[in-house]
Amino acid sequence: MGVAVRLSGISKRFGNFAANSNISLSIEEGTIHALVGENGAGKSTLTKIIYGMLQPSEGEVSIQGKPVNFTSPRDAINAGIGMVHQHFMLIPSLSAAENIMLGDEHAGMFQRLPLKEIKASIQQHALEFGLAVDPEAMVENLSVGEEQRVEILKLLFRNASIMIFDEPTAVLTPSETEHLFATLRTLRDKGKTIILITHKLDEVLAVADTISVMRKGEITGTMQAASTTKPELAQMMVGRSVLLRVTNPPPSPGETVLDIKNLDFCTANGERKLHNLTLKVKAGEIYGIAGVEGNGQSELLQALYGLLPAGTSLVGEASVKGESLIGKKPSEITLMGVSLTPENRLKHAVILNYTVSGNLLFGRHRERSFHRGIGFNSDVLNRYTNQMIADYDIKCSTPATQPLSSLSGGNQQKIVLARELNRPNISLLILAQPTRGIDIGAIETIHNKIIEARNKGIAILLISSELEEIIALSTRIGCMYKGAIVYEFTPEEVVLKKNSEHEFKKEIGIHIT
Repeated sequence: MGVAVRLSGISKRFGNFAANSNISLSIEEGTIHALVGENGAGKSTLTKIIYGMLQPSEGEVSIQGKPVNFTSPRDAINAGIGMVHQHFMLIPSLSAAENIMLGDEHAGMFQRLPLKEIKASIQQHALEFGLAVDPEAMVENLSVGEEQRVEILKLLFRNASIMIFDEPTAVLTPSETEHLFATLRTLRDKGKTIILITHKLDEVLAVADTISVMRKGEITGTMQAASTTKPELAQMMVGRSVLLRVTNPPPSPGETVLDIKNLDFCTANGERKLHNLTLKVKAGEIYGIAGVEGNGQSELLQALYGLLPAGTSLVGEASVKGESLIGKKPSEITLMGVSLTPENRLKHAVILNYTVSGNLLFGRHRERSFHRGIGFNSDVLNRYTNQMIADYDIKCSTPATQPLSSLSGGNQQKIVLARELNRPNISLLILAQPTRGIDIGAIETIHNKIIEARNKGIAILLISSELEEIIALSTRIGCMYKGAIVYEFTPEEVVLKKNSEHEFKKEIGIHIT
């Protein structure tokens, strides 16, 4: 077995910033080689160099023993390299077959497309690698898992022998993840080389043959998956021991805070996004909503926080401590004791050209505790800012002058969480994807802060695509599918099933697909 990809002394600089520093790495043919590391560790930069999207500042790339100098992805594709991006590169209005052959139509200009032969080739690959997809189905009608299969078939159609997968399970259900892993193993067993980028250590250990850990643009170690553990990988990624599962003492739920009854949500074009949705969240508990993204979670957030698009129809009830949320503005809902960390921080939670201090104050600027006379109390603001930076380990240098845009995405998210979890007089905390984009070390801090908020008697509605997070934090779990809670796990069931997380994830997956 030879070397599929060899990197020798690879460095990549953007101005004075070194994204990759003197990386040397060999990836064996016919193996699944995982690259793991925190956000900003340099994983994506390295794979973009392999795929021709970036050129190294220094060093050499060799493919199948031959030095290469890719100037574009087309060069990499011609060398037998393919990439499945985290966000799929498909055109919804075209069929699966049309997407697969796009850019490689097997016909010259003004020549007839050999559609029959192309579809036969696609079906042959689909059968050989267990990638069941109807070639004539429109992509807009496919499930997320089927869309991913189209992306893989696209690589096979181009005869790719080296395949890069960037966070491939981020949008998949547990059953779709298992199907993907079976596909990856089949691809490997038939001689393909798989480069897998992921932050999910359980999945790395389940499917990878070899693991390389990156930290601060460097390779900190490469080992066989069978000879390492999740805590060891986490320590190599972060540089210290990491508590991978938050300590979650039994809750003491109180009175109902959030009460949703028969909530229906219709878009301006009449599409029904919520269907008679009903749930309750009590003080001092975390109600986790598990589900594949796109099943009404965004619309639920819009309904609860007064962010309804024009033309939306909302029917039903949603109240906090008996007071209706329906028809109120976000500022009015905030005064009712509701705090929100939204799904999209850039759109709804931060202003990039404001300072770090300004973003920590954003939305809280009307609170009298920050005022002195007609202006702000600078001493109070400085103490608050410094306390949040310390408590949430926010990496910044001069918060009063440093723009938020200069911080990593993970640090931006920590600013949002610090601000929203520390509002005064919160009775309901709505957390949507609270640890998205946050490094494994920081997740430990955030999860502890969420448990602290729950222990203070705050009702928490947690929406997350990470089932590990839902299972670790939740008191009760509601499974959301097509805009409705189709099954709810009681506190007793959650406690009982946590002992077998893998089976619990599979059971949740049954209800959300």
